Amino acid sequence: MVVFRPISRLARSFAALPAVAIALATAMLAPAAHAQQDTVRGEYGWWQLRCSTPAGAQNEQCVLIQNVVADDRPELGLSVVAFKTADRTAQILRIQVPLGVLLPNGLGLHIDGNDMGRAYFVRCFTDGCYAEVILEDQLLNSLKSGDEATFTVFDTPEEGIGIPVDLGGFTEGFEALP
Repeated sequence: MVVFRPISRLARSFAALPAVAIALATAMLAPAAHAQQDTVRGEYGWWQLRCSTPAGAQNEQCVLIQNVVADDRPELGLSVVAFKTADRTAQILRIQVPLGVLLPNGLGLHIDGNDMGRAYFVRCFTDGCYAEVILEDQLLNSLKSGDEATFTVFDTPEEGIGIPVDLGGFTEGFEALP
């Protein structure tokens, strides 16, 4: 089983990253970053490669993103974002869900029916709550070789809602990230 570990549990890994790289990675989808103009650099299946230059940064930051909505619950959508930190020392998977989901249960992930574990939410802004994990090789390879990822959010401790994300084009899009 791939360990779907939240970034917050890997604080020691981030101790070696420069503070600027962490700030840029965190800012990429923070509410203030939404106001920045970004450019679509490519489309890979349902995935888009989007790039922008965060305020104060010297270099452009790019992400691979897919936005999805639950078929039977149009108010329940999520954004799945994969990116490399500005210094290229880590690869991150960030998932944004709407406010109102049950946070203590975390976010479940299945790839082609295989349970990959759970990630826990690290913070909430006015636009939603975020879960983040480091894309270690085993998880990254599962995403690249898979057909469908199902992210599970919870309304109640017992009721999980699975939202499928098409992985077609993920490999090509991820390889296109600078």
